[in-house]
Amino acid sequence: MRIQSRVLGGVLVATLLAQLTACGSIFYPERRGQIDGHIDPAIAAFDAIGLLFYIIPGLIAFGIDFTTGAIYFPNNQTSQVDPQKLQPAINADGSVDNVKLQAILKTELGRSLPLDDPRLIQHKGSVQQLAMFGLSPSA
Repeated sequence: MRIQSRVLGGVLVATLLAQLTACGSIFYPERRGQIDGHIDPAIAAFDAIGLLFYIIPGLIAFGIDFTTGAIYFPNNQTSQVDPQKLQPAINADGSVDNVKLQAILKTELGRSLPLDDPRLIQHKGSVQQLAMFGLSPSA
């Protein structure tokens, strides 16, 4: 009887540890339930670190993250702001005031975007590009 309880306890501990090895399930539990999508390279790298220790924990981590869908980027999350609400961020010369734009996006989306980051790449548009999207230039 004592050996059976030790085996049962060992299986229980192994099962719980297997659940903890899946990084995507730990870091992003809200991603669970996805079927497919683009693989998050950070989660895949963390799962691959498990392969360095032993093969079995790494394979379990990949298996759990693929099975639960936590390894995939979230697909259907979009945020849109009404273009009329963005008008106060456009200066008279057509340039965009990043401080005003950041404040508008914070109030509308509830997220703070780093628009003052020096790594941010800003592209200039043209009237033809606006027309392609069905927009008319107004500044």
